[in-house]
Amino acid sequence: MHRASVSPDAFTFPHVLKACGGLQNIGYGRVVHAQIFRHGFEKDVFLQNGLLSFYITCEENNCARIIFDGLRSKDVVSWTLMISAYAQNGQPMEASRIFRDMRRLHVKPDWIALVSVIKAYSDMEDLNQGRCLHGLVIKTGHEFELDLRISLTSLYAKCGHVTAAKSLFDGTEVGDVILWNSMISGFAKNGHATEALELFFEMISRNIEPDAVTVQSSVLASAQLGLLDQAKWIEDFVNNSTFRHNVIVQTALIDMYAKCGSLDSAREIFNRIEDKDVVIWSAMIMGYGLHGRGREAIHLFKEMKNYGTRPNDVTFLGLITACSHSGLVEEGWEIFLCMQDYGIEPHQKHYAGVVDLLGRAGYLEKAYNFVNTMPVEPGGSVWGALLSACKKHRCVQLGEYAAEKLFNLDPLNIGYYVQLSNIYASSRMWDGVAKVRVLMKSKGLNKDFGYSMIEINGKMEAFRMGDRCHPRSDEIYKKLKWLEIMLLECGFIPDTESALHDLDKEEKEMTLCNHSERVAIAYGLISTSRGTTLRITKNLRACVNCHLATKLISKFVDREIVVRDANRFHHFKDGICSCGDYW
Repeated sequence: MHRASVSPDAFTFPHVLKACGGLQNIGYGRVVHAQIFRHGFEKDVFLQNGLLSFYITCEENNCARIIFDGLRSKDVVSWTLMISAYAQNGQPMEASRIFRDMRRLHVKPDWIALVSVIKAYSDMEDLNQGRCLHGLVIKTGHEFELDLRISLTSLYAKCGHVTAAKSLFDGTEVGDVILWNSMISGFAKNGHATEALELFFEMISRNIEPDAVTVQSSVLASAQLGLLDQAKWIEDFVNNSTFRHNVIVQTALIDMYAKCGSLDSAREIFNRIEDKDVVIWSAMIMGYGLHGRGREAIHLFKEMKNYGTRPNDVTFLGLITACSHSGLVEEGWEIFLCMQDYGIEPHQKHYAGVVDLLGRAGYLEKAYNFVNTMPVEPGGSVWGALLSACKKHRCVQLGEYAAEKLFNLDPLNIGYYVQLSNIYASSRMWDGVAKVRVLMKSKGLNKDFGYSMIEINGKMEAFRMGDRCHPRSDEIYKKLKWLEIMLLECGFIPDTESALHDLDKEEKEMTLCNHSERVAIAYGLISTSRGTTLRITKNLRACVNCHLATKLISKFVDREIVVRDANRFHHFKDGICSCGDYW
């Protein structure tokens, strides 16, 4: 056209700019930008919006902002383009600021602008502003726009309001995979694993093709449930799909099997992956950490370095955790110092891991000194690790100090009050226990009930201490009685110090016999054939008494019993626990 000496007009340039954007050709696009000025179209809003779109497509947000700020007359497209640019490129605060400016100038947003700004508030997890936008969506008559419903569903799900998200989801007729992903991911990330998997199965039954996000969220949900049969089904699904070589999905599978108690299955998947990146290596190391397999984690770290893969912060977190759960104090300390060799700045979780490493081994003074010399202000995870160590070693004075720090940081966290109460109780300081209970009551806090879940035929059954609600309750307690008799014949003496209440000896022994994991074990024994591994998940940390009892039970019933408590996995077999009685 130029060679033919035909001058372009305002209708020519938008198409050329679109072509430049499609090719990501920033150099030629700038030449076209200059031509627009040369031909006197710098005030044409339509053309300027084309330039905005071009620079945004090429991820040149700064150039786009200069053009945007220089526009004397901005229409809704101009505002929408700029809001979308920031929302899509990880700058939600800037996107929300531009939206507020737009509203102040009484420019009515279209549904595209609303989608972008809802995404921004979703990324910031600002539920209040998100609700205001939901109201605006209804006022402007866009409540049935599919993209807006998807964005709102994602907003509510990400902010933990899964009921509101599900209401929007159920009211949307079109089965868009992004909408399903928003809901499945929302359920999985907010502790509603069962609902996430149910939705995943429903999606498949409706012949809606899942993508990598769907599968990853479903694997996450399966990991939360800890159901090994479910995990195997998920793996089979992945292996028969187009995601069998997807690195993100394979990493999620490793994490899933580790959290379902099967490190062997996790390692099989790890070994199958030929081109391992740092995320794959770190996932396997984190798995070893969760199971307290410190030596294996360190060995894998050496393999990783020989492979030529540079570790990241997650790698070191997994290593420190593995060392902490295995009593490898010197090795864990060296690994922590090794972080600086790779230029990796420790985060709060790394510092908390070191405090746990030292405190768990009984080096409370060293742990306290470490906290005081940290280059950053200690957070809740750090003081929480110190408080746990004080509970383990019955250190009242330091425990009180750590608890006071935690009460100031997070005054409504029930766990901190319970830990302090347990420290007092283990030292028979019943006045201290009473003081903590009064403090909890004044803040309206109630202690979480302990419960244990056992996997039977791919389903979870939950039990609480002394639970008699199950249809097979009589059989369960008959088996419990038998277990107690067998334990006594083996010379087992209940550790009444595990009962952290002011009760007499007989009451304590009766309470300990009915702990939820013991009830779950009894149910597992009457519900499965000989030799079947029992897999139990407990929401609290395993007590000393039940740990001792479970070791003996695993021997005289000749079963492997895998217990996942609030901190880690315990594999009981032949009277021995994988933790080596160090947890």
